[in-house]
Amino acid sequence: MEGFGTLQGTRISVHSGDMFDDPLPLGRIVHLPDVRVIAPVRPGKFIGLWNNFHALAAKLGDPAPTEPLCFLKASNSHLDPGAEFHKPASYQGRITYEGELGVVIGRRCSEVDEAGAAGAIFGFTCVNDLTAVDLLNRDPTFAQWMRAKSFDGFGPIGPVIATGLDWTQLRIRTVVDGVERQNYPATDMILSPARIVSQLSGEMTLMPGDVIACGTSIGVKTLRPGSVVEVVIDGIGTLRNTFAVTSGDPK
Repeated sequence: MEGFGTLQGTRISVHSGDMFDDPLPLGRIVHLPDVRVIAPVRPGKFIGLWNNFHALAAKLGDPAPTEPLCFLKASNSHLDPGAEFHKPASYQGRITYEGELGVVIGRRCSEVDEAGAAGAIFGFTCVNDLTAVDLLNRDPTFAQWMRAKSFDGFGPIGPVIATGLDWTQLRIRTVVDGVERQNYPATDMILSPARIVSQLSGEMTLMPGDVIACGTSIGVKTLRPGSVVEVVIDGIGTLRNTFAVTSGDPK
């Protein structure tokens, strides 16, 4: 049976109803070690950003954008914390990680200003925006962002949605097999979460449960089968997933 609640330490206060619309506490406590944690949200729209951090833009020689450079990941690309992700049978190229801060929308918003957008943000989570990087530009006539990022399991989310956080105090870290590969401040973002939400809301209506991955910074590398990837954001937690080993993978 699936459920949701508020987490304090290792105690979960179970709620019922709509997580985004006055959920009702049931007065029942379960303990974190006794449950299996799944993705805290299943996004209707799963949106990612490109080139939204100054450090990476400078490294690539790209100008800072004035509007979100965005793509859609398929909604069923989301993956639970602790789950394995797999290389698709149809793809034999490289897979890269991208540790990112995820914005979770909590109320319907359309054509809102930045103040309204800030009020529509329910909370923040960790995202690993996995990419089949060799597919991205395989066809020189058409960059295939959606395909490269939408394989099943290519969007780990979690482990929780943290509310009441000051995003400007956050750092995003990515650790692969115990080695830190990314460590960057959220304040290096070019477009802030509220600005991203505001500008996207002028192009599409955002709904409760939609997730926006705010983009990544330097340190992205190729993964090997068997690698354990952790996206760590203090105040949110650690999103840990493993790249599954399949027959035929190099040892």
